[in-house]
Amino acid sequence: MPESLPVEQLSYEAAFSELEGIIATLEENQRPLDEAMALFERGQALAARCAALLDQAELKIRQLTGSELLVPTDEEPEP
Repeated sequence: MPESLPVEQLSYEAAFSELEGIIATLEENQRPLDEAMALFERGQALAARCAALLDQAELKIRQLTGSELLVPTDEEPEP
């Protein structure tokens, strides 16, 4: 595994891309347990980073618009 930046320094896009790579690696390859655990731990940290960055973006949008965000649903509105 190549040297990576600390998770806290990654942008959302970089963290998400690395997370996708880790998932693919864990799904496709048989790795020694210690390596698989290290990848899993890094993946957990990357997922938390992505969630935190999305929360920050949502908060900033709320502050800028002064309103609540609407969460899309799969249901059609009733007439």
